[in-house]
Amino acid sequence: MPLSPLDIHNKEFGRSFRGYDEDQVDDFLEQVIQDYEALIRQNKELEEKIENLNEKLKHFTNIEESLSKSIIVAQETASEVKNNARKEAQLILKESEKNADRIVSEALNKSRKIAMEVEEVHKHAAIYRARFRSLIHAQLEMLESGDWQDFDQDMGKRSGADSTFGEATKSEGTSGS
Repeated sequence: MPLSPLDIHNKEFGRSFRGYDEDQVDDFLEQVIQDYEALIRQNKELEEKIENLNEKLKHFTNIEESLSKSIIVAQETASEVKNNARKEAQLILKESEKNADRIVSEALNKSRKIAMEVEEVHKHAAIYRARFRSLIHAQLEMLESGDWQDFDQDMGKRSGADSTFGEATKSEGTSGS
């Protein structure tokens, strides 16, 4: 067990012939006691300082661990965000490609349909031209045949009858008014 200042203060030495000067020994012991008390106080202060520093160190160690964990979590989150963004971009790209394929397919189908309709219109036009040509040929043949002379004569007879009919209806219309 270490000495305390009280132990030093209470220590008594036996007397001997030709011993040390008692006042000098007492003065020296008093000086040792004061220095020893100062050292004990200083030691206590240093122990308290060490305890405070250890607490601070512990606190900063906890902060460091928290920051390390936070950094790890942030890195993992960033990684997940990158992966999710990459997956989403791939999905958007695939969706865009599907839409583009669908649009191209629809456009091709519409162009085929229009081409078929154009072909159908050309067929109908050709049929119409053929029929019209046939009609014109028939009409030309009729014009070139001798039947028109009879028609002209019939028309002349009818014109006279029509004018008589027209005059009769005019006279009825004016007398009734």
